[in-house]
Amino acid sequence: MKIKRKQGFFSISAVAKMFSVHQQTIRLYEKQGLINPKRSEGNTRLFSEDDIDRLEEIIYLTHELGINLAGVEVIFKLKKQIKKMQQDMNKVFEKAQQNLDEHTEESKQTIQRNVTKLMEMQKESPLATPPEMPMLPEKSEDEPSVELESWEVEYED
Repeated sequence: MKIKRKQGFFSISAVAKMFSVHQQTIRLYEKQGLINPKRSEGNTRLFSEDDIDRLEEIIYLTHELGINLAGVEVIFKLKKQIKKMQQDMNKVFEKAQQNLDEHTEESKQTIQRNVTKLMEMQKESPLATPPEMPMLPEKSEDEPSVELESWEVEYED
């Protein structure tokens, strides 16, 4: 059993010390809409773990890579779009897998019905020779094999 711990919140001064940046820099990031910390009843900024992770990414992009705040905003929007597209693609793959599973099951049932019918026909007419069954061509080693398994794409962050 996993114990759920309470999520802690940090003040702007603690966060500024954590990243060695001025509090005004953090306020600027908030003003630009890059972060959105919660507020206490006294209107004090309360930074969650997620806010701190996002702030760490902003500081990395601006200070280490030299990207301006407009560029950071574009990067965050693109990351959001990519995440949505990944979710949409996984839904498409899931639906395709369901369709494939349904068609596979239908084919198995059709084959089983046909085998049963052939067996009944052979029992009814024991002197008749069974019809010649067409042989499927042998699979060559050059042909790729198809494995039926779940399709889910995992992406790196």
